[in-house]
Formats: sequence, structure tokens, C-alpha cells
Amino acid sequence: MFMLPTLIGFPVLCAYPMIYSLYCAFCDWDGINAPVFKGIKNFKYLLFVDPVFLKSLKATFMYALINVPVTLILGLALALLLNKKLPGIKLFRVIYYLPTIVPGVAAIILWQFIFKSDVGLLNGILGQLGIAPVGWLTDEKVVLFSLSMIKWWGVGGMMIIFLSGLQSVPADVFEAASLDGATGWEQFRYVTFPMITPVVFLQLITGLIGCMQSFAEAQIMTGGGPNFASNFISYDIYVNAFTNQKYGRACAESWILFLIILAFTTLIFKKSESFVYYEND
Repeated sequence: MFMLPTLIGFPVLCAYPMIYSLYCAFCDWDGINAPVFKGIKNFKYLLFVDPVFLKSLKATFMYALINVPVTLILGLALALLLNKKLPGIKLFRVIYYLPTIVPGVAAIILWQFIFKSDVGLLNGILGQLGIAPVGWLTDEKVVLFSLSMIKWWGVGGMMIIFLSGLQSVPADVFEAASLDGATGWEQFRYVTFPMITPVVFLQLITGLIGCMQSFAEAQIMTGGGPNFASNFISYDIYVNAFTNQKYGRACAESWILFLIILAFTTLIFKKSESFVYYEND
């Protein structure tokens, strides 16, 4: 009885839409008339003709390449700093976590004000220092870095998960390492990090998927510009579907994104056997 909502909900709300979107990926469909089967036409157009899709691929890969390692390092570094038994440490944990609970759209609008070329906070500070203003959202060489700063600002969620992993490491392991004369760095390298590798693995997978599916930053802040430099694949899917009424092409693009994410996660899962340590191994 308790499983009935899931048994009904999954095929209706998940399985059927996925199967139908796969069918539509091989069709021309404007969302009004019936889909017309066209074979692999949409896939051929996206992969070999459409320059916007290729720019979207590049923007998405670059965004993930910048953010996945940086957020992992920042989250772990903050967790290590906040894993100390110091007065007021709980308050600092709350402060660093607060950006995570701010609604995403509200946070992006706030950053949009910070990045404005004319009256933005950042350019105001640069002006006071005698530095020329920067086109944070209008310069295609800078825009991905600007959007990445939003990701870094919300690293508190990753920090909390790392912190829970650090606090699960038995204290007697560190005591034994100290008695053996291990330095702080050696304790981190040979004790702490190996024991939290399952958490690192989880954060790597979820961080990669999150970056590959980024949408709101491009939709609200840049509209995919300038010159498609921030035209992430998820945003391009949205444009093809709801602006261009190319629902078949949008479905094909969605499945390409799905296969890319599947390939990366499968590769990471296979490689994880060489660097992830489980206590029962």
C-alpha cells in the first residue's frame, strides 16, 4: 500500500515522459501539431551543423572544469577550518552555510546587481582603487568566471557534507597517528583524506551533474551571452523548446546531455575503485 504512489507515480511522471521525449528526439515537433518522424536529423544538425550547440557544449564543459575542482577544494578547506573545537565555531558554521539557504533566483538577482557594469558593487570598488571597470557579464572572456563566483559563494552546502564526513572519522585514529609522530599534513594526507574519500566521491558526482545542468545563471543574468559564451546546454534546450518551438531538437539535445553526463559518471565510478576507501574494504 505504501509503495502504491511510487509504483503509479514513476511510470506516469518519469518513465513515460522520458520514453516520449526519446521518441520526439527523432521527430520534427512544434508543440502544436503531431510529431513527424525524421530519423536522426535532429542529432545530425546539433552535432555537425548547429554552431550554437557546439558553443553551448564548450561553455558547459568550461564551467564544469572551473567549478568542480574549485568547489571541492573550497568546501573541504572550509570544513577543515570549521572542524575545530573553538569558542563560537557553531556560529561560523551557520554563517558559512547561510548562502545555501538563500533562494537561488534571489541570490542570482543580488549578484546581478554586484556585477553591473555601471552601478555595480564590484566596479564601484575597482573605481575607488583607480582600476578600470570590468564587463563582468558583457565580456566573453570574463563571464564564466563571474558566474563561477556565484557557485563558490554557495559552497556552504558542500562544506556541511564534508564536515559530517570529517566528524565521522574516529578520534583514536588521530591519537595513534600523533603518537607515531605524524605531522598535521601527514595526518590529513594519510588518515583524514583516505577516510573521507567516499564523501569526496559523492561531492564530485553531484557537483559535476549540477554544473552540467546549470540553467538559472544563464537564463537570468546573461541570456546565454555575450556571443553564446554562457549559453549552457540546459539553457539552449530551453531556448530551442520555448522560444524557437523546436521541441524535437530540444529533446534530442536533452538526450545528448544525458548521455554526456552518463558517460562522465560511469567513468568516475569505474575510476573510483582506485581512490575511494571504504571502511569494510
